[in-house]
Amino acid sequence: MKTPGTREGTRDALIDAAERLMRSKGYAAFSYADLVDEVGIRKPSIHHHFPTKEDLGVAIVEGYIERVKAEFDRMEAEGEDLEARLAGFIRGFQDGLLAGKLPLCGALAAEMTVLPERLKALTHHFFDIQLKWLARILDHAVASHQIPAKTDTEGKAYQLLSLMEGSSLVSWVMRDRPPIDSSMLMAVVRA
Repeated sequence: MKTPGTREGTRDALIDAAERLMRSKGYAAFSYADLVDEVGIRKPSIHHHFPTKEDLGVAIVEGYIERVKAEFDRMEAEGEDLEARLAGFIRGFQDGLLAGKLPLCGALAAEMTVLPERLKALTHHFFDIQLKWLARILDHAVASHQIPAKTDTEGKAYQLLSLMEGSSLVSWVMRDRPPIDSSMLMAVVRA
C-alpha cells in the first residue's frame, strides 16, 4: 500500500480526487484549484506530478481501463454463465452511481468536443474495449447454447453498452431509480 505523503501516495491521491471530480463535475469543470482543496497540496506540487491537466486525465483513464479489464478477466474466470457476467458488468455502473458518480468514459463522452486529443482517443478506445468484451462473451454464450445461434453479437453488444450508459445517465439525474438489471439485459440479448 502506498503511504499518503510519499510521492506515490500523493500521485494516487491526486488521481483518485481528480477521477471523482471528472465523474461528478466533468473534465472541463474541474481545475487544479479543486485538487488543492481535495488533496491539500499546493498547485506547484500538482504540476510536479502532472505537468498538464491532460496528463492527469490520461493517467486517470488509463488506470480506469486497466481496472475494468482486470474486472472483465475476473468475471470470465469465475464462470461461463452469461447472465452472471452481465450482472458483473452492471455492478460496475451501479457502484459508481451509489457513490454519486457517472461512468467515467460516459462522462468524458459527453464532453468529446472539448477534450484534448489524447483523452478523445482513450475514451474511444475504452468504449471499443467494452464493446469487444461484450461481443466476446456473447459469442461464447452462442457457442455454449445459452442464447440463439442467430444472435448478432456485435449489434447486441452495442445495444447493451448503449443501454447501460444511457440508463446510468438517467439514473444519475433522477437519483430515485436504480439502473437496469441483468434480466433486462438478457431480454435485450434474447430479443
